[in-house]
Amino acid sequence: MKETIKWVKNSMPASEDRQLDVMSLNHVAKARAFHNSFPQYSVTPLARLDGMAEHLGLGGLFVKDESYRFGLNAFKVLGGSFAMARYIAQQMGRDVSEMTYDYLTSEDFRKEFGQATFFTATDGNHGRGVAWAANKLGQKAVVHMPKGSSRSRYDNIAKEGAKVTIEEVNYDDCVRMAAAEAAQTEHGVVVQDTAWEGYEEIPAWIMQGYGTMASEAAEQLRQLSVNRPTHVFVQAGVGSLAGAVVGYFTNLFPNDPPKFVVMEAGAADCLYQGALAGDGAPRIVGGDLQTIMAGLACGEPNIISWDILRNHVSAFVSCPDWVSAKGMRMLGAPAKGDPRVISGESGAVGMGLIAALMEGDAYKELREAIGLDRFSQVLMFSTEGDTDPEKYRRILWDGEYPTV
Repeated sequence: MKETIKWVKNSMPASEDRQLDVMSLNHVAKARAFHNSFPQYSVTPLARLDGMAEHLGLGGLFVKDESYRFGLNAFKVLGGSFAMARYIAQQMGRDVSEMTYDYLTSEDFRKEFGQATFFTATDGNHGRGVAWAANKLGQKAVVHMPKGSSRSRYDNIAKEGAKVTIEEVNYDDCVRMAAAEAAQTEHGVVVQDTAWEGYEEIPAWIMQGYGTMASEAAEQLRQLSVNRPTHVFVQAGVGSLAGAVVGYFTNLFPNDPPKFVVMEAGAADCLYQGALAGDGAPRIVGGDLQTIMAGLACGEPNIISWDILRNHVSAFVSCPDWVSAKGMRMLGAPAKGDPRVISGESGAVGMGLIAALMEGDAYKELREAIGLDRFSQVLMFSTEGDTDPEKYRRILWDGEYPTV
């Protein structure tokens, strides 16, 4: 018997919404200008799945395909690189708009700033992004990975010249390890996309970096004559990406924002648990957090993001692994005429959930609660490609994690 999807409609009391300004249009424009200065930058595709939309009974379905991002197969580099730029700008007493790729790779910059060491914990994609950016900008990186991390993800980080380890602890303990080491290192700084009391500035900058992806998607939708998506589905680990996307689109459409649905891996559903409790306080999920959605295996929420999400999300959804596997297969073997999207375990959960909502009446209550129907224009984010190629094949070719 397959596990069921759990969900809760957001009934939490609103806060003062102070964190929404983190994702202001001005902050995101600065992030996008920074990324645009990289020679490797290009806008990633927005896949228009007309055949799938018709099959599911939706007005439109659009998938932002981050497998093309900077040649790194995932979106995470957007956050780590921009946070580095903002940190360096702050240390130098300059504005981040001066931190272009050409300047940060120049001899003048090396003389003025020297080198810092950027510490981070990762399930794979974030660490690879930090390592890549540090490598490109002549900085140092130290990356810790939790137990069970895949060898291919480890190798990809090591290839960028970072010092990388796989530890015998979970993700949240790796975060604590990276923070402790950074504190003991001269010019050491932790670049982590989760925020806690006293560590809020850099996570806010990382979220702004993710805003580049949301900003591109909004522009691409307009080019396809979709002025505003009616629904945005976004996945969450600590919630930084979700907070970035929800915050950006709320600022972009302040009078009529889309309906937002946040999805998590069932084994690490801290945001869902917080929404279920309903009092507005965040919750923590412990243990090994075993799930195929490695990028979402985080049990302690980013408090900045949590504040945005509790105010603006319609529903929080806890998804078993089969939901992600189904999404991977649907995107990898698309409806006739639709482009193929190679989406990894953490990237495809939105597709699996949208299908589960529309293909039958098992989740009719949630479908109706968010008003998902034949007029809906739906945006989702495939945040990674096949970052674990062996796992990807086992799911698509061998049928691992079936839906029955």
